[in-house]
Amino acid sequence: MPRNDLSNHFQRREFACKCGCGFDTVDLETLVLLEDIRTHFDVPVTINSGCRCEAYNRKVGGAAASQHLLGRAADIRVQGVDPAEVAEYIETQHPDASVGRYNTFTHVDTRTSGPARWGG
Repeated sequence: MPRNDLSNHFQRREFACKCGCGFDTVDLETLVLLEDIRTHFDVPVTINSGCRCEAYNRKVGGAAASQHLLGRAADIRVQGVDPAEVAEYIETQHPDASVGRYNTFTHVDTRTSGPARWGG
């Protein structure tokens, strides 16, 4: 695996905070979850938002205790797959993962306080 690759399908830069601060450390459990999603659907998974520093999280209106601040969350799009289908897969195959349902993307995280569900 080349130096910037974190796994078979994801590179560190895909998780980097969009402000350019350099925060790009993604939690291993989150990375394993994303690899499973990528492998299951067998199409590219785009990370819309991964790691966020506090300043950037405030700028985008993220929750004060967002899992993005810990590198434990990702907002994703799975190429050609409806976000509701992605959410259903995660909820059934990874019941300990948290899922946020949105019209154009799916939020996933691996918070340690137990799974959360929102959206619809």
